[in-house]
Amino acid sequence: MRIEIPHRQPLTLTHVVFDLNGTLTVDGELIPGVWEGFAAVRQRYQCWLVSADTLGRAEHWASMLQVPLTVAATGEDKADFVKTLEGGVAAVGNGCNDVAMFSCANLGIAVVGPEGASAELLRHADVVMPSITEVFNFLLNPKRMVSTLRP
Repeated sequence: MRIEIPHRQPLTLTHVVFDLNGTLTVDGELIPGVWEGFAAVRQRYQCWLVSADTLGRAEHWASMLQVPLTVAATGEDKADFVKTLEGGVAAVGNGCNDVAMFSCANLGIAVVGPEGASAELLRHADVVMPSITEVFNFLLNPKRMVSTLRP
């Protein structure tokens, strides 16, 4: 998807890379609205899941959400994965280990969800959203991106 933003380079997004714990799940369970929102976003973008798999549920949720999983022990591992993707990348996360991923993505979206968000990550984000369901709405509505990202 190509988004024309006045007074800024166009934003082209092909991929959305999602952190799992604290972003899509709380205490290892999907946050309400993730199932439906993820399904809608997956129709527009190539979606990926990256996780340190702290709670050991990443394979389960990747299978349920029908999305490829990369287990990434560190933030640098997440960034290395993002660098392998061709085309524009939006990265979505909430933790310190998402900072490196945001630094190499075209768009970094921080989520302040039930588990909170790292202050360090917020300093590196292009956009801060109050919930994962709002992230889905943002990704599905390019006019919202224009309103938020225009200088």
